[in-house]
Amino acid sequence: MTAQTESPQPANTVDREELAQELEQLSELATLVLSARDALSDDIVSRVASALSEGITLLDRLTRNEGLMRLLQVLDKPETQHLLLGLSTALSQMSREIAISPPAKGGLGGVVKLAMEPGTQEGLRSLSLLGKYWSDSMRELHRKGGN
Repeated sequence: MTAQTESPQPANTVDREELAQELEQLSELATLVLSARDALSDDIVSRVASALSEGITLLDRLTRNEGLMRLLQVLDKPETQHLLLGLSTALSQMSREIAISPPAKGGLGGVVKLAMEPGTQEGLRSLSLLGKYWSDSMRELHRKGGN
């Protein structure tokens, strides 16, 4: 058995394939930077600045709107989220049912039949309560001097 020893490669010698890959990546990065620089024309910069300015103005107006802030607080409550989920499901089912059912014939008999269906009275009651509390709120607002 002969012992042949290979001379170790110096630590700073880099494989040619690795060097080629790194140069290719560097070239791609340079192309990306040049493309970004070319895209940043005065027109683009002014449009982006204008859009950001309008966005900040809109956000400021929204956060100063007391009614919207109150609505967002109410919408954040778990019971309101549950109500909204139920409403969205009901709207979807209603849309499908109306699309596949024949048009109502009208008349007093149809109204009586509708009144006898489950859920009709609860739906009317819900709308009645909404109207009651909404009108109470509007009257209170005007009593306090709201516009």
